[in-house]
Amino acid sequence: MSQTPLRQKTMFISGASRGIGLAIALRAARDGANVALVAKTAEPHPKLEGTIYTAAEQIEAAGGQALPILGDIRDDGSIESAVAAAVERFGAIDICVNNASAINIVGTEGLEPKRYDLMQDINCRGTFMVTRACIPHLRKAANPHILTLAPPINLDRKWLGGHVGYTIAKYGMALAALGFAEEFRPDGIASNTLWPRTLIATAAVQNLLGGEAAMKRARKPEIYADAAYEVLTRPARECTGNSFLCEDVLVESGVRDLSGYAFAGADAELQVDLYVDEPNPPGLP
Repeated sequence: MSQTPLRQKTMFISGASRGIGLAIALRAARDGANVALVAKTAEPHPKLEGTIYTAAEQIEAAGGQALPILGDIRDDGSIESAVAAAVERFGAIDICVNNASAINIVGTEGLEPKRYDLMQDINCRGTFMVTRACIPHLRKAANPHILTLAPPINLDRKWLGGHVGYTIAKYGMALAALGFAEEFRPDGIASNTLWPRTLIATAAVQNLLGGEAAMKRARKPEIYADAAYEVLTRPARECTGNSFLCEDVLVESGVRDLSGYAFAGADAELQVDLYVDEPNPPGLP
């Protein structure tokens, strides 16, 4: 296999102006990939770093070609326009990454209807509609992949009851991804989900899931990016319908020490992420 398998491949990714999505885009850019990123962040946010334009600059500095697209995946016309713009600029779409997501982990009575709707519209419906728009172009690709950043479906009661609205939204993404795998298996289009075993150091963790204390128990977004790269460079017809955990993907690819990914240093105590019950495999830090 080429040492730069994503060179001149086109990735269409939602919500990649910062965090995990940007890390995935940057890893592809190191191969010389084209990245079309669609997101709403055109102006700097007081609590969040980055815009689609600063993300595009980083992607190009890493060796890729970037197309920043200001858009909203809750709007069907915006999705269609973004996909059309990507194809016009790069001539193809080889990879669709469903990264955009909204989170609100409160109980049923505390979840406002508009917040519930936001999660369903971005997470589940957005994943479906972005993928739907990319499918005609993925059919033409040599090794087409859909990657959805969603958890394995864990029906343990603690996950079902903890934050029903968010769980519905994230499990909806996962169900869509697994459904795509079967629907488009005859076309050779891979569809998989990817989720971290531990917390990832992002703005969501810092602002919503525990602040600095949680960040110290998290891994860097690069672990997600490296795992995504590993999945996206596998033969599509041989790698589809899986609910992957990042750490398991890396271990399978030959990584034996994950300590370098710890945000607070190799000896940091890590926290298992939502929807994941088990710790690291034995012997792996």
